[in-house]
Amino acid sequence: MSVPSFPRALRAVAVALTATATSLAAHAETIRLAIGTQDTTINCATGGLLIRELKLLDKYLPKDGKYKGVTYDVQWKNFTSGAPLTNEMLADKLDIGSMAEFPGAANGAAFEKAGKKSVFITVLSGSTLGSGNGIVVPKDSPVTSLAELRGRTISVPFASAAHGMLLRALQAQGLDPAKDVNIITQAPEVAGPALQANKIEAHADFVPFAEAFPFRGFARKIYDGAQAKSPTFHGTLVNTAFAQKYPEVVTAFLRASIEADRLIAAEPEKYSELIEKHTGIEAPVNYLFHGPLGLQTRDHSFKPEYRQALQTAIDTLRLLRRTDTTLSADALIDERFIRTAYQQSGLNYDAQLKNTAKAPLKANDALTGKAISDTARLAGIWVKDEGKVRHYASIENALKDLAQLEKAGKSARAVYVHDLIHRIKLLGNLAWYATDAKGQVSAFLQRDAAVAYAGANKGKVFDFAGLRAGVTGR
Repeated sequence: MSVPSFPRALRAVAVALTATATSLAAHAETIRLAIGTQDTTINCATGGLLIRELKLLDKYLPKDGKYKGVTYDVQWKNFTSGAPLTNEMLADKLDIGSMAEFPGAANGAAFEKAGKKSVFITVLSGSTLGSGNGIVVPKDSPVTSLAELRGRTISVPFASAAHGMLLRALQAQGLDPAKDVNIITQAPEVAGPALQANKIEAHADFVPFAEAFPFRGFARKIYDGAQAKSPTFHGTLVNTAFAQKYPEVVTAFLRASIEADRLIAAEPEKYSELIEKHTGIEAPVNYLFHGPLGLQTRDHSFKPEYRQALQTAIDTLRLLRRTDTTLSADALIDERFIRTAYQQSGLNYDAQLKNTAKAPLKANDALTGKAISDTARLAGIWVKDEGKVRHYASIENALKDLAQLEKAGKSARAVYVHDLIHRIKLLGNLAWYATDAKGQVSAFLQRDAAVAYAGANKGKVFDFAGLRAGVTGR
């Protein structure tokens, strides 16, 4: 028996290896994962910006089993609203996208009309009370309540969560949206300059513009979605065809979102600064939402209130004759992926479903050093050049400390207080205040509410400057 020469044997091995490599290359797959984000809609941060900037996704993308040898082509694209994002999802240019319940309902209806299907796979942030969407007026406007907008022009981004809120809020006030006010469409980037130039009488908008515009000093917030008691949320949708083909990839995205949520919960100031860096939305405004007891609560679970918010959005779209969809909220939600992601992350999804509490605060009063137990009259100060927000058990303590800080040459980036009625966080310099017979101070979004409280409790009404003069003499 002849023995092949050593060079011939090497050549044979080389040929075999080349054939194997060629075969593997032929079977290797490139999976495109195209993700649509809304960076300036800051409560979508844990479904987009933070995952992208902290490079969290690669930690969880599957790399074994049927995904062994796969190459991931991860693409990110940012939008300022949900409608154009939906258009690109319909055109198969995006696989995943984040938006509020109102444009999300429109997304599902558009997919249905095209003979396709999309589903919400997670909530990202929301409010079972309805806070987040709001209505503002120019800073020097005489208008202080929604009822005073009768006969006036209100702008709003059409087909947005704020649009749905505005319609419901007007109807709750006994105003006919079609007859008693003039509603026009206007995006946030257009509405801001219009408010500054007094070219618009009122503007309704989604997160974070009803807070960002007042923070920038050219608008006042006169209405918060919490007053309508209509839940709202932002979440993430996926093209069902993609989810069916790559369910493990969808779960990986959700695990990255869970980690992003954990990080911002632990250090809200740090990541509020990161959001500002990439969006221009000021860190104190981001903290207003993402900090403890914030305007909205980050949440991945489809609570009954969020299902109702989505159903209300679908019903509103039908009422506006923008769709004849037969969809229901339950048909537009698929919890399987987030349940799997929670399980893989060692978390209890059913427990989260039952948890309706806001992000908790565990802190001591920065003036007295005592633990804060009652948060009804909570206040906070984000001091310039300090990495953490200072917390106070009372508004009085916050103002006393602010006076001391300013005497030492320091200044506040923001002062935070909480509306006594709706328990929503407010910018302190734009809130109204009332005392009771004992002199205890409470904060309110609207002047009418402060006046009513003071009248019922033998107290007085103040704006921020007047309150500071009364408490600290400044």
